[in-house]
Amino acid sequence: MKNMEKELLCPVCQEMYKQPLVLPCTHNVCQACAREVLGQQGYIGHGGDPSSEPTSPASTPSTRSPRLSRRTLPKPDRLDRLLKSGFGTYPGRKRGALHPQTIIFPCPACQGDVELGERGLSGLFRNLTLERVVERYRQSVSVGGAILCQLCKPPPLEATKGCTECRATFCNECFKLFHPWGTQKAQHEPTLPTLSFRPKGLMCPDHKEEVTHYCKTCQRLVCQLCRVRRTHSGHKITPVLSAYQALKDKLTKSLAYILGNQDTVQTQICELEETIRHTEVSGQQAKEEVSQLVRGLGAMLEEKRASLLQAIEECQQERLSRLSAQIHEHQSLLDGSGLVGYAQEVLKETDQPCFVQAAKQLHNRIARATEALQTFRPAASSSFRHCQLDVGREMKLLTELNFLRVPEAPVIDTQRTFAYDQIFLCWRLPPHSPPAWHYTVEFRRTDVPAQPGPARWQRREEVRGTSALLENPDTGSVYVLRVRGCNKAGYGEYSEDVHLHTPPAPVLHFFLDGRWGASRERLAISKDQRAVRSIPGLPLLLAAERLLTGCHLSVDVVLGDVAVTQGRSYWACAVDPASYLVKVGVGLESKLQESFQGAPDVISPRYDPDSGHDSGAEDATVEALPPFAFLTIGMGKILLGSGASSNAGLTGRDGPAAGCTVPLPPRLGICLDYERGRVSFLDAVSFRGLLECPLDCSGPVCPAFCFIGGGAVQLQEPVGTKPERKVTIGGFAKLD
Repeated sequence: MKNMEKELLCPVCQEMYKQPLVLPCTHNVCQACAREVLGQQGYIGHGGDPSSEPTSPASTPSTRSPRLSRRTLPKPDRLDRLLKSGFGTYPGRKRGALHPQTIIFPCPACQGDVELGERGLSGLFRNLTLERVVERYRQSVSVGGAILCQLCKPPPLEATKGCTECRATFCNECFKLFHPWGTQKAQHEPTLPTLSFRPKGLMCPDHKEEVTHYCKTCQRLVCQLCRVRRTHSGHKITPVLSAYQALKDKLTKSLAYILGNQDTVQTQICELEETIRHTEVSGQQAKEEVSQLVRGLGAMLEEKRASLLQAIEECQQERLSRLSAQIHEHQSLLDGSGLVGYAQEVLKETDQPCFVQAAKQLHNRIARATEALQTFRPAASSSFRHCQLDVGREMKLLTELNFLRVPEAPVIDTQRTFAYDQIFLCWRLPPHSPPAWHYTVEFRRTDVPAQPGPARWQRREEVRGTSALLENPDTGSVYVLRVRGCNKAGYGEYSEDVHLHTPPAPVLHFFLDGRWGASRERLAISKDQRAVRSIPGLPLLLAAERLLTGCHLSVDVVLGDVAVTQGRSYWACAVDPASYLVKVGVGLESKLQESFQGAPDVISPRYDPDSGHDSGAEDATVEALPPFAFLTIGMGKILLGSGASSNAGLTGRDGPAAGCTVPLPPRLGICLDYERGRVSFLDAVSFRGLLECPLDCSGPVCPAFCFIGGGAVQLQEPVGTKPERKVTIGGFAKLD
C-alpha cells in the first residue's frame, strides 16, 4: 500500500481525501474542496452535505445542551422540492414559473464541466469505499499519531470513543456528558475513535433511503423510490447484488491479467527507458546536424537557426515527457503499487453498494490500463528524421526555411480500385501534401478468425508510383487495404481503410467468338475480342415495318471461346445502360451452337433463353435441367422474370423478388458451379446476389451473350494483363 498514495490524493488540495464525493464523471473530490470550487464559481448555498448527517457537536458549540438537539428544523431543500412539485400554489402564482438553476462544476481531474443538477452537491454520493481505503492507508503508514477528544477544553485528552451519529471523537467524560441517560443520544452506539466518520450504509441523496438497485442506463445507484419514479422509466435496473458480482468479476479478471503479466510490464518499462536514451541521443544528433547546416549559411541564417533548435528542443522535451508519463503509468501497474495496489484494496470492500460505486470508475481505469498493456507501443518515436533540412533551396526561400514534413495521408481512388483476378489499388496525394519518395501498402483479410493482440497486416514496401497490384488473393474473401507515404522526414499517416470483396471463384479468362450465331452486319467485335456492340441498322428497321405481317426479329449471339468442364468459374462484364435488350448468361455449347445457327423466332413460344425452350426441353421430363441460364437486361434495368424464377432461388433473404426489375449495376458477375449445376448472377461491385439458376452441365458450358436491337457488352479485363490503352467501339468505351 505504500506506493499508492498518488491514488488517494484529492486533485484540488493535493492531500488525502476527506469525505470524498463521486462526481457524475466518476472522479472524486473532497467535500470541502467541492464547496470551495463552487464558491469560486459564484454558486452560493449549493454545497450541502450529501450524507445529510447531523452536525457534529465539535463544530457547533452552541448546541452542547442535549435538549436543544431534540428539535428538528425544516430542511430548505425539502420545502423547495414541495413547492416545485406543485404543493403550496396560490392565486397569482404561476405554476412552474421558476426555472431551476443547473449547477456546473469544473472537474479538476478531467478538466471538463460536469452538470450537478439543481441540488448541487446534495445530489452526489459519498465514496465510502475510498474513505475506508484512505483510513487503512493512514493506519499502515502511521499517519496522524494519537486521536484527541474534540470536545475537551485545552489541553484535550486522548479520545477513547467515537460516535458515528454525532461525527465526533470523545474521551470517557465527554461521551457521558453528550450522551446523557434518558435522551435519544443515549442510544448512540460508541465506536473506536477515528478521524473519518461515515454513515452505516450508502443512502440515496434524493430520498434518504438505502440504495438497493443499480440503473445500468443511468449508471447510478438507486433506491426503491427512485426505481418507481418516471426518471428511470424504461431503464434497465438490476439488484445491487447482481451489479456487485458482475463488476467484481470483471475487475478481478482484469487485475489478474495485469498481475499475471508483471514480466511484460517490466519489459515494457525497460523498453521505454531505452527509448528515452535513444531519444536523447537522436535528439542530440539531430541538433548537431541542424547546427552544422545552419552555420554554413552564414550570418543571414543565425536567427533562423535559433528557431529551428528551439523547435527540436520542444519536440524532444515533449517526447521525453510523454515517454516519462508512460513509464509512470506502467509503474503503477506493478504489484502492490499505484493503481494495482489501490484496486487490490478496493477488492477487499465487502459493502456491495459502496463497492459498486467505487469499482465502476476503477474498472474503467483498469480496463484502459489492460488495453494499453495489450496494444503497447511507445508514446513517442525516438527518431528525429523529420528535423532534416533541405539546403538545396534557393536563398530567397531562406525566410520560409522549416523542417521537412511527412506526406499527408493518401486518398484512395475508389473508382479505379477493384478486385478481380488480382487486386488493383490506386491512390493519390492531397493537393498541398509534401511529395513522397515511395509508399507502403498494407492489407489483410477481415473474414478470418481474429487472433489475440493487434491486427497483423501484410506489407508491400517501397512501392513506386501511385498504384499497386496484389497478386493471388484468396477467393470469396474481404480484404482491407491502406497506404502511407514516406520521404526523408519519415512515414506519414495512413489513408482511410478500403474494403474489397474478391470474386467467389477463380476468374475465367476468355475472348469473344463471333463465329456462331453472330451477324457481321449487326455485330461489331473489338480487336482485342473483349467488347461487342450490336448495331441494328436498316435490316431491323425493315423487319419492324413488316412485324405485323409475320416477320420476326432475329437474335444475335456471341459466345466465349472457352468452355468450362469442371470446377467453379467466375467472370464479369459491363452492359451499356442504353441497350435495348441484352441477355447475359451461360449454356451448353452444343445446344447454343445448334439453337442459334439460324435466325430464331422471337415471338415463337419455343424461344425463351431463360427456360431453355429452344433446346427441346419441352419434350423432356419436367425435372430436366435447362441447358441455358440467362439474365435479361434492358433500358438500364434487370428483369427477374418468372421464367428464370421458376427454377431459380434468390441468394439472400433480402434479395429482389421474382417478376420485378432492379437497377443495372456498373458490372455484372456470373459464377458457374459446374459440379452442382448452378449459376449465380451477382452485382460485381458489391457482390450482392441477384439470381441463382439451375443449369444442365452434362457437357461443356460456355459464356453467351444475346442481343435484340441495339446494345453493347464489355468484358472485364484481367488486372494482371491490363494494358495502358482504351478501346472505344461505336461510342461505347470499355472499362478502365
